[in-house]
Amino acid sequence: MIDIHTHVLPMIDDGPTTVQESLEMCRIAEKDGIQQIIATPHIQDGINDEYENNVLKKLSMMNQLLQQEGIDIELFPGAEVYLNDHLLKEEILKQSKLLTMNGGKKYVLLEFSFQWIPPETEKVIFQLKTTGLTPILPHLERNSAIQSDPGMLLRFVEMGAILQVTAQSIAGDFGTAPEKCALWMLKNNLVHIIASDAHSPVKRPPVLSRAVRIVSDLLGKEVARKMVSEHPKMILEGTPFIM
Repeated sequence: MIDIHTHVLPMIDDGPTTVQESLEMCRIAEKDGIQQIIATPHIQDGINDEYENNVLKKLSMMNQLLQQEGIDIELFPGAEVYLNDHLLKEEILKQSKLLTMNGGKKYVLLEFSFQWIPPETEKVIFQLKTTGLTPILPHLERNSAIQSDPGMLLRFVEMGAILQVTAQSIAGDFGTAPEKCALWMLKNNLVHIIASDAHSPVKRPPVLSRAVRIVSDLLGKEVARKMVSEHPKMILEGTPFIM
């Protein structure tokens, strides 16, 4: 399996606070059947002059440590970019400064508030698509506005966005409302990828298998496999997304 949304790097955002916690998260992921992980730290404005010095150096360090520890996990670079009007600035899009998944300049993971949907969402999706970038919209099942009106997700998908649901939402770990919304999205074919959005080895671990079992029972094993294997592989490799 491939986990495309994690906060696994130490001492960068609200993820692990020590290298040992990061290593423990990777051990959990390996045991769960995950082999490749995209590290997606929070990046407020979509660009970060310190990204190479901060994120990429820590990612390289962690990959070396994983090899030394015999943990069969490989980490790749990414970012969770906060959705706002700043993303539409011409100089960012034209100069390809926006941080993308695995540096492929094909997919960008956007971060939403959990309370509302920004009015510029459709504008951002359209602008990104016209510049050759496909937005990935994560954990909208946890957004209170979407929970009240999940039908608005149809428009986002029609415009070409990819929807990613958090594994713990499917398993009911975040409460009834996110679970109910996630199951509604699954039943209406509005989930393309399952990811962990892992932040810690205890409360927010990188575990996908529980959600895979639930989706397998609901929609079939092949559908569940695509959500944690085939579709994430397209993101990781920067190839066109095929349903």
